[in-house]
Amino acid sequence: MNREAILNKYSNEEDRLFVAKIIDKINFAKTRNQIVATDFLDMYQKKIAQEVINIVKEQNYKFYYACEEAEKVMLIFYPDKYMDLFENERFNYSQFVKLIRIKLPNELKGTYSHKDYLSGIMKLGIKREKLGDILVFEDGADIVASLEICEYVVNNLQQLTRFSKATITELNIKEIRESNVKKEEIRIVVASLRLDAIVAELAKCSRNVANEIIENQRVFINYENESRSSKLLSEGDVIVIRGKGKFIVKLINGETRKGKLSVTIEHYI
Repeated sequence: MNREAILNKYSNEEDRLFVAKIIDKINFAKTRNQIVATDFLDMYQKKIAQEVINIVKEQNYKFYYACEEAEKVMLIFYPDKYMDLFENERFNYSQFVKLIRIKLPNELKGTYSHKDYLSGIMKLGIKREKLGDILVFEDGADIVASLEICEYVVNNLQQLTRFSKATITELNIKEIRESNVKKEEIRIVVASLRLDAIVAELAKCSRNVANEIIENQRVFINYENESRSSKLLSEGDVIVIRGKGKFIVKLINGETRKGKLSVTIEHYI
Protein backbone atom coordinates (compact mmCIF):
# COMPACT_ATOMS: atom_id res chain seq x y z
CA MET A 1 0.00 0.00 0.00
CA ASN A 2 1.63 3.25 -1.16
CA ARG A 3 0.26 5.69 1.40
CA GLU A 4 1.59 8.86 -0.25
CA ALA A 5 0.34 7.86 -3.69
CA ILE A 6 -3.16 7.39 -2.31
CA LEU A 7 -3.08 10.68 -0.37
CA ASN A 8 -1.89 12.54 -3.46
CA LYS A 9 -5.13 11.64 -5.22
CA TYR A 10 -6.90 14.09 -2.91
CA SER A 11 -6.17 17.83 -3.00
CA ASN A 12 -8.56 18.92 -0.25
CA GLU A 13 -6.73 18.89 3.08
CA GLU A 14 -9.78 17.68 5.01
CA ASP A 15 -10.18 14.80 2.57
CA ARG A 16 -6.48 13.92 2.89
CA LEU A 17 -6.74 13.75 6.68
CA PHE A 18 -9.81 11.56 6.40
CA VAL A 19 -8.11 9.22 3.87
CA ALA A 20 -5.10 8.94 6.17
CA LYS A 21 -7.39 7.82 9.01
CA ILE A 22 -8.97 5.16 6.80
CA ILE A 23 -5.55 3.85 5.78
CA ASP A 24 -4.52 3.75 9.44
CA LYS A 25 -7.64 1.74 10.34
CA ILE A 26 -6.95 -0.79 7.57
CA ASN A 27 -3.34 -1.17 8.72
CA PHE A 28 -4.36 -1.48 12.38
CA ALA A 29 -6.76 -4.33 11.65
CA LYS A 30 -4.06 -6.19 9.74
CA THR A 31 -1.05 -5.58 12.00
CA ARG A 32 -2.87 -5.91 15.35
CA ASN A 33 -5.19 -8.67 14.16
CA GLN A 34 -8.14 -6.83 15.68
CA ILE A 35 -11.55 -5.52 14.63
CA VAL A 36 -11.57 -1.73 14.36
CA ALA A 37 -14.26 0.82 13.56
CA THR A 38 -14.34 4.40 12.33
CA ASP A 39 -16.48 7.17 13.72
CA PHE A 40 -19.83 7.66 12.00
CA LEU A 41 -19.45 8.73 8.38
CA ASP A 42 -21.76 10.79 6.21
CA MET A 43 -22.49 9.74 2.63
CA TYR A 44 -19.65 11.83 1.19
CA GLN A 45 -17.15 10.28 3.59
CA LYS A 46 -18.53 6.84 2.77
CA LYS A 47 -17.88 7.52 -0.91
CA ILE A 48 -14.26 8.49 -0.24
CA ALA A 49 -13.76 5.51 2.07
CA GLN A 50 -15.06 3.19 -0.65
CA GLU A 51 -12.61 4.74 -3.12
CA VAL A 52 -9.71 4.01 -0.77
CA ILE A 53 -10.96 0.47 -0.15
CA ASN A 54 -11.10 -0.11 -3.91
CA ILE A 55 -7.62 1.31 -4.45
CA VAL A 56 -6.00 -0.95 -1.85
CA LYS A 57 -8.26 -3.88 -2.79
CA GLU A 58 -9.31 -4.39 0.82
CA GLN A 59 -11.88 -7.15 1.24
CA ASN A 60 -12.37 -7.43 4.99
CA TYR A 61 -14.71 -4.55 5.70
CA LYS A 62 -18.33 -3.81 6.52
CA PHE A 63 -20.41 -0.65 6.28
CA TYR A 64 -22.76 -0.83 9.23
CA TYR A 65 -26.13 0.95 9.17
CA ALA A 66 -28.13 0.99 12.42
CA CYS A 67 -31.42 0.88 10.50
CA GLU A 68 -32.74 0.87 6.94
CA GLU A 69 -33.23 4.64 6.72
CA ALA A 70 -29.86 5.47 8.32
CA GLU A 71 -27.76 8.16 6.67
CA LYS A 72 -24.79 7.79 9.01
CA VAL A 73 -22.65 4.70 8.62
CA MET A 74 -19.84 3.13 10.62
CA LEU A 75 -17.03 1.43 8.70
CA ILE A 76 -15.56 -1.69 10.27
CA PHE A 77 -12.36 -3.49 9.26
CA TYR A 78 -11.51 -6.97 10.46
CA PRO A 79 -8.73 -9.56 10.09
CA ASP A 80 -9.23 -12.87 8.30
CA LYS A 81 -9.88 -14.81 11.49
CA TYR A 82 -13.17 -12.93 12.01
CA MET A 83 -14.39 -13.27 8.43
CA ASP A 84 -16.98 -15.90 9.33
CA LEU A 85 -18.58 -13.59 11.92
CA PHE A 86 -19.26 -10.91 9.33
CA GLU A 87 -20.11 -13.10 6.36
CA ASN A 88 -22.74 -14.92 8.43
CA GLU A 89 -24.02 -11.75 10.17
CA ARG A 90 -23.05 -12.99 13.61
CA PHE A 91 -20.96 -10.04 14.73
CA ASN A 92 -22.23 -8.18 17.78
CA TYR A 93 -22.21 -4.53 16.72
CA SER A 94 -22.99 -3.39 20.26
CA GLN A 95 -19.21 -3.62 20.79
CA PHE A 96 -19.05 -0.32 18.95
CA VAL A 97 -22.60 1.11 18.84
CA LYS A 98 -25.31 1.72 21.42
CA LEU A 99 -28.78 3.21 21.40
CA ILE A 100 -29.77 6.16 23.56
CA ARG A 101 -33.53 6.47 23.97
CA ILE A 102 -35.06 9.72 25.16
CA LYS A 103 -38.66 9.51 26.38
CA LEU A 104 -40.36 12.87 26.85
CA PRO A 105 -42.99 13.65 29.50
CA ASN A 106 -46.55 14.05 28.21
CA GLU A 107 -46.44 17.85 28.22
CA LEU A 108 -43.42 17.87 25.86
CA LYS A 109 -44.45 15.19 23.40
CA GLY A 110 -44.25 16.35 19.80
CA THR A 111 -42.43 19.57 20.63
CA TYR A 112 -38.79 18.70 19.83
CA SER A 113 -37.18 18.39 16.42
CA HIS A 114 -33.97 16.72 15.23
CA LYS A 115 -32.12 20.00 15.81
CA ASP A 116 -33.24 20.15 19.46
CA TYR A 117 -31.84 16.71 20.22
CA LEU A 118 -28.60 17.23 18.30
CA SER A 119 -27.84 20.65 19.77
CA GLY A 120 -28.56 19.36 23.26
CA ILE A 121 -26.03 16.55 22.97
CA MET A 122 -23.48 18.84 21.33
CA LYS A 123 -23.74 21.13 24.36
CA LEU A 124 -22.22 18.30 26.39
CA GLY A 125 -19.06 18.64 24.28
CA ILE A 126 -19.76 15.59 22.11
CA LYS A 127 -18.31 15.67 18.59
CA ARG A 128 -20.81 15.16 15.78
CA GLU A 129 -18.92 12.19 14.35
CA LYS A 130 -19.52 10.25 17.58
CA LEU A 131 -23.25 10.31 16.85
CA GLY A 132 -25.08 8.36 14.19
CA ASP A 133 -28.66 8.98 13.12
CA ILE A 134 -31.20 10.67 15.37
CA LEU A 135 -34.67 9.24 14.79
CA VAL A 136 -37.38 11.56 16.07
CA PHE A 137 -40.75 10.32 17.32
CA GLU A 138 -43.77 11.94 18.93
CA ASP A 139 -42.69 10.70 22.38
CA GLY A 140 -38.96 11.35 22.06
CA ALA A 141 -36.02 10.07 20.04
CA ASP A 142 -33.76 7.10 19.39
CA ILE A 143 -30.15 8.24 19.05
CA VAL A 144 -27.42 6.04 17.61
CA ALA A 145 -24.15 6.66 19.43
CA SER A 146 -20.61 5.35 19.72
CA LEU A 147 -20.12 3.07 22.71
CA GLU A 148 -17.40 5.36 24.08
CA ILE A 149 -19.74 8.33 24.64
CA CYS A 150 -22.99 6.57 25.43
CA GLU A 151 -22.67 6.33 29.20
CA TYR A 152 -21.53 9.95 29.47
CA VAL A 153 -24.49 11.22 27.46
CA VAL A 154 -27.02 9.15 29.42
CA ASN A 155 -25.61 10.36 32.75
CA ASN A 156 -25.39 14.04 31.83
CA LEU A 157 -28.11 14.91 29.32
CA GLN A 158 -30.73 15.53 32.02
CA GLN A 159 -28.66 18.47 33.25
CA LEU A 160 -30.04 20.40 30.28
CA THR A 161 -33.34 22.12 31.02
CA ARG A 162 -35.06 20.74 27.91
CA PHE A 163 -34.36 17.15 29.00
CA SER A 164 -34.60 17.54 32.78
CA LYS A 165 -37.96 15.72 32.90
CA ALA A 166 -37.15 13.16 30.21
CA THR A 167 -36.32 9.50 30.79
CA ILE A 168 -32.97 8.68 29.19
CA THR A 169 -31.79 5.08 28.85
CA GLU A 170 -29.02 3.11 27.17
CA LEU A 171 -30.24 0.17 25.07
CA ASN A 172 -28.90 -2.46 22.73
CA ILE A 173 -28.76 -1.12 19.17
CA LYS A 174 -31.07 -3.96 18.09
CA GLU A 175 -33.91 -2.21 19.92
CA ILE A 176 -33.91 0.78 17.58
CA ARG A 177 -37.37 1.72 16.35
CA GLU A 178 -38.36 2.23 12.74
CA SER A 179 -38.87 5.88 12.01
CA ASN A 180 -41.67 7.26 9.91
CA VAL A 181 -39.68 9.97 8.19
CA LYS A 182 -41.84 13.07 7.81
CA LYS A 183 -41.63 14.89 4.50
CA GLU A 184 -43.53 17.75 3.01
CA GLU A 185 -43.84 18.55 -0.67
CA ILE A 186 -43.30 22.15 -1.68
CA ARG A 187 -43.33 23.84 -5.05
CA ILE A 188 -40.93 26.62 -5.91
CA VAL A 189 -40.59 28.85 -8.96
CA VAL A 190 -37.07 29.78 -10.04
CA ALA A 191 -35.42 31.58 -12.92
CA SER A 192 -33.13 28.60 -13.55
CA LEU A 193 -31.87 25.37 -11.99
CA ARG A 194 -28.71 27.07 -10.76
CA LEU A 195 -27.78 26.16 -7.21
CA ASP A 196 -27.93 29.74 -5.92
CA ALA A 197 -31.46 30.16 -7.27
CA ILE A 198 -32.65 26.95 -5.62
CA VAL A 199 -30.91 27.70 -2.31
CA ALA A 200 -32.42 31.20 -2.20
CA GLU A 201 -35.91 29.69 -2.42
CA LEU A 202 -35.30 26.87 0.05
CA ALA A 203 -33.52 29.07 2.61
CA LYS A 204 -36.00 31.90 2.01
CA CYS A 205 -33.30 34.47 1.38
CA SER A 206 -31.94 36.69 -1.39
CA ARG A 207 -29.63 35.39 -4.13
CA ASN A 208 -26.74 37.35 -2.55
CA VAL A 209 -27.29 35.66 0.81
CA ALA A 210 -27.67 32.30 -0.96
CA ASN A 211 -24.27 32.84 -2.57
CA GLU A 212 -22.76 33.56 0.85
CA ILE A 213 -24.27 30.34 2.22
CA ILE A 214 -22.73 28.39 -0.66
CA GLU A 215 -19.34 30.13 -0.36
CA ASN A 216 -19.30 29.34 3.37
CA GLN A 217 -19.46 25.61 2.50
CA ARG A 218 -22.89 25.10 4.07
CA VAL A 219 -24.42 23.42 1.01
CA PHE A 220 -24.03 19.77 0.01
CA ILE A 221 -25.29 18.17 -3.20
CA ASN A 222 -25.63 14.39 -3.03
CA TYR A 223 -23.66 14.56 0.24
CA GLU A 224 -20.67 16.32 -1.36
CA ASN A 225 -19.83 19.92 -0.54
CA GLU A 226 -20.63 22.22 -3.45
CA SER A 227 -19.17 25.72 -3.72
CA ARG A 228 -20.20 26.54 -7.30
CA SER A 229 -23.24 28.80 -7.28
CA SER A 230 -23.69 28.16 -11.00
CA LYS A 231 -24.02 24.38 -10.69
CA LEU A 232 -27.19 23.15 -12.39
CA LEU A 233 -29.36 20.75 -10.41
CA SER A 234 -31.30 17.76 -11.74
CA GLU A 235 -34.22 15.61 -10.65
CA GLY A 236 -33.20 13.28 -7.83
CA ASP A 237 -30.45 15.53 -6.47
CA VAL A 238 -30.23 15.60 -2.67
CA ILE A 239 -29.61 19.06 -1.22
CA VAL A 240 -28.47 19.59 2.36
CA ILE A 241 -28.25 23.17 3.63
CA ARG A 242 -26.70 23.34 7.06
CA GLY A 243 -29.12 25.00 9.43
CA LYS A 244 -32.01 24.69 6.97
CA GLY A 245 -32.45 20.96 6.37
CA LYS A 246 -32.47 18.28 3.72
CA PHE A 247 -34.31 18.50 0.41
CA ILE A 248 -34.72 16.40 -2.73
CA VAL A 249 -35.44 17.74 -6.21
CA LYS A 250 -38.44 15.52 -6.88
CA LEU A 251 -39.76 16.86 -10.16
CA ILE A 252 -39.01 19.61 -12.66
CA ASN A 253 -42.53 20.50 -13.75
CA GLY A 254 -41.64 22.76 -16.67
CA GLU A 255 -41.96 26.43 -17.52
CA THR A 256 -44.55 28.81 -16.16
CA ARG A 257 -46.34 31.36 -18.35
CA LYS A 258 -43.68 33.89 -17.43
CA GLY A 259 -40.86 31.61 -18.60
CA LYS A 260 -39.65 30.55 -15.15
CA LEU A 261 -39.27 26.97 -13.94
CA SER A 262 -41.67 25.24 -11.56
CA VAL A 263 -39.90 22.66 -9.38
CA THR A 264 -41.38 20.23 -6.85
CA ILE A 265 -39.19 19.70 -3.78
CA GLU A 266 -39.42 17.15 -0.97
CA HIS A 267 -38.43 18.62 2.37
CA TYR A 268 -37.46 16.36 5.27
CA ILE A 269 -39.14 17.89 8.30
